[in-house]
Amino acid sequence: MSQGRTSEESLRELLARVHERLSQAGSIDAESRRLLGALVRDIGRALGRGTGDAAGHVPHLESLAVRFQTDHPGLAELLRQLIDALGKLGI
Repeated sequence: MSQGRTSEESLRELLARVHERLSQAGSIDAESRRLLGALVRDIGRALGRGTGDAAGHVPHLESLAVRFQTDHPGLAELLRQLIDALGKLGI
């Protein structure tokens, strides 16, 4: 299995974990929940197409990670891992 394939699988796993954490976090405001859900779906679709379209979402992910740091540190850490995984894929 190639390194790129392994990294992509890790990225998909992180996306699934973010989605799961988001569905369990009841205290996230509606706008943040909507934005993060849309970002996760968009990144997943970009991976499915094999395009680098996910790169434009990194600044939004960073912003949400900062916003969630205090009240949802686990989710913030997952977002940072997602950003790192995107970087490793060259996205």
